[in-house]
Amino acid sequence: QVQLVESGGGLVQTGGSLRLSCAASGTISSIYTMAWYRQAPGTQRELVATITNGGSANYADSVKGRFTISRDSAKNTVYLQMNSLKPEDTAVYYCNAYIAVVSFTYRPYWGQGTQVTVSS
Repeated sequence: QVQLVESGGGLVQTGGSLRLSCAASGTISSIYTMAWYRQAPGTQRELVATITNGGSANYADSVKGRFTISRDSAKNTVYLQMNSLKPEDTAVYYCNAYIAVVSFTYRPYWGQGTQVTVSS
């Protein structure tokens, strides 16, 4: 059974920084794309950033230049470094990953979410 466990959320002031972590555990053959999504109350979940197993990253326009996604394959972990935080970044952040428990059968998995609150 595969689980994604997120950590690092919290309360920060405008302009502050925060680093989110998401560690995958369980029976894992390999992990392909990993990503971060976020969802504010009353809004749809939106994609924040993605990173491939080759390290290629993409970002939503709203966070480009402020957030950095990275991964540590040896630890099955993805990170989201968030700098210059704004109140608009306040949301529950979710980790997502396509994981194969057997070779070449990738399926999506989700973390439980971690709250990020940016105060003005």
